[in-house]
Amino acid sequence: RRGALAEKPLAQRGVSSLVLLRCLGGAADAHHLTAEERNQVILDLKAAGWSELHERDAIYKEFSFKNFNQAFGFMSRVALQAEKMNHHPEWFNVYNKVQITLTSHDYGGLTKRDVKLAKFIEKAAASV
Repeated sequence: RRGALAEKPLAQRGVSSLVLLRCLGGAADAHHLTAEERNQVILDLKAAGWSELHERDAIYKEFSFKNFNQAFGFMSRVALQAEKMNHHPEWFNVYNKVQITLTSHDYGGLTKRDVKLAKFIEKAAASV
């Protein structure tokens, strides 16, 4: 659900709970997408509620949960997977809202690794 709260990312609203973890390493899936792969992936991600951040070559989505405990549980599941993948999201959390931006800093934009993590994030959100 997109409401007034979703109009701006939390950081632009003065929220100081930024957690930025840079991606490190060179996983096999950390290369740029071909134009054909990118077009298909973007369609699939947009259908799931993700937005493109063209200025950063990134994807973004805000998730809303019933309460803080659900949001934190979701973030914990994502954090464990991110560690396994050695690929970490940029995220902001206030109460039941979690905003996530995915991009591969070490490759300067969106990669298959971001898509893989986005798919995991969708599954984690659906299981809450």
